[in-house]
Amino acid sequence: LPGLHIFAITLALEVSVGKTNTVMALNNSNVLLPCVFFTCMGFQDLVFSWYFNTTELIYQGKIKNKATEPTLIWHNPRVEFVGSTTKKDNNISIVLNGVEFSDAGKYTCHVKNPKERNAQHSATIILTVVHKMVETDNTVTIIILSVVGGLIGLLILFMLIKRVVLFIIKKVQDGKKECLVSSSGNDNTENGLAGSKAEQKAPPKA
Repeated sequence: LPGLHIFAITLALEVSVGKTNTVMALNNSNVLLPCVFFTCMGFQDLVFSWYFNTTELIYQGKIKNKATEPTLIWHNPRVEFVGSTTKKDNNISIVLNGVEFSDAGKYTCHVKNPKERNAQHSATIILTVVHKMVETDNTVTIIILSVVGGLIGLLILFMLIKRVVLFIIKKVQDGKKECLVSSSGNDNTENGLAGSKAEQKAPPKA
């Protein structure tokens, strides 16, 4: 059906900002805002844009085809394109230079592909600006992991000791059984019972 065909084509274009959609940057530093796009249909005259807080355009470029790098349409002077579209990944990442506290917010990477009947897709990354980076205290986590590891080690040691003890007990029991059988055989021989040496003597001659 025509409707389903258009829906399938629209889904062919995807935009991603990576596994996590949050970035933290120091005040007065430069920060990378990653973005890549994927398309099964190929692209031609594709237009990509970066927006700050949904409405403020900070970068826009155009890619003629897979064999060419993007050409600049417009950009904020503090924004620099650092991606590449002639390599394996269609990378349209940018760098925001001289980050300020006012730059904190949502950054949306938007792509429009005329070859897919002007299919459009976007992804958003959230930027947090801090005065200084705070190291995460992992002491509690390390202690918990150490305790758990120690308990597992003790359990394994206990199981090994148990196996050794059971093995020794079995050997001792087997030794006692052999001793009892041997002792029983000796008693029969001394008493002249069936199967003893006394029974094997030849009768005296008349």
